[in-house]
Amino acid sequence: MKIREAINKGSIQLKMQKIDSPKLKARLLMQSLLEKDRQYILVYDEKQLTQEQEEDYFKNIERLGNGEPLQHITHQQEFMKMNFYVNKDVLIPRPDTEVLVEEVIKIAKKINAKKILDLCTGSGAIAISLAKYINNSQITAVDISEKALKVAEKNAKKNKVENQIAFLSSNLFQNLPKEKYDIIVSNPPYIKREVIKSLDKEVKQEPLIALDGGWDGLDFYRKIVHQSYEFLKYKGYLCLEIGYDQKIDVIELIEQEEKYIDTYSKQDLYGNDRIVITKLGD
Repeated sequence: MKIREAINKGSIQLKMQKIDSPKLKARLLMQSLLEKDRQYILVYDEKQLTQEQEEDYFKNIERLGNGEPLQHITHQQEFMKMNFYVNKDVLIPRPDTEVLVEEVIKIAKKINAKKILDLCTGSGAIAISLAKYINNSQITAVDISEKALKVAEKNAKKNKVENQIAFLSSNLFQNLPKEKYDIIVSNPPYIKREVIKSLDKEVKQEPLIALDGGWDGLDFYRKIVHQSYEFLKYKGYLCLEIGYDQKIDVIELIEQEEKYIDTYSKQDLYGNDRIVITKLGD
């Protein structure tokens, strides 16, 4: 079977199984299988696949049709113009999170921040992006999952920033030495426990530990907001990603502490409230 024929057949199968963007995903699976870029697929679409390539390709089409995320099959996800390895042990980095990273970079440049703590690092997407785009930064990246930390370390080496990041196994602040940071950033689990049942089957394939924010989705925000001031320098920033409907709740948690000032939020490209930023004050 030719490359073009396989992609067309795969696309039809995915469409019948109601998979979003079937043609795009069928092509991306082919790119991953052949380890080639889009241009190659377009130019050599008449090239014949080997029997083994054809079998592997349609096995992957079947996996995708059964609800396995594309990124778990290809082990690739782009984030902040970098390529990240992902698997079932980490949350797949989303474009929405780039809003958080871009804001932290902006703040870091404004206050000349170098020392940054990333809580719930997962794939390491946030920590690695900050290390890449903030000159001479030193990042501490924390996660409770040893498997996630292995993925994050792999990504740090892949993107050549391993010397700027210290990875630490910890339940939030638990194993951290009492140091002070210029910025604490986190994209914690924030989905309400009951809502998890109704998520897309692709999202349900991601680690529960990276999704479950407790009964009201705010468990991690309570802990982070309550403890962050002990680890922040004076006038240091706390930067959080939030769910689209959590802005008021998270800001209320911050205000209850009476230690933070100049709190604000920003929306993502779809107009959803996506991040909350605050500063340790007097």
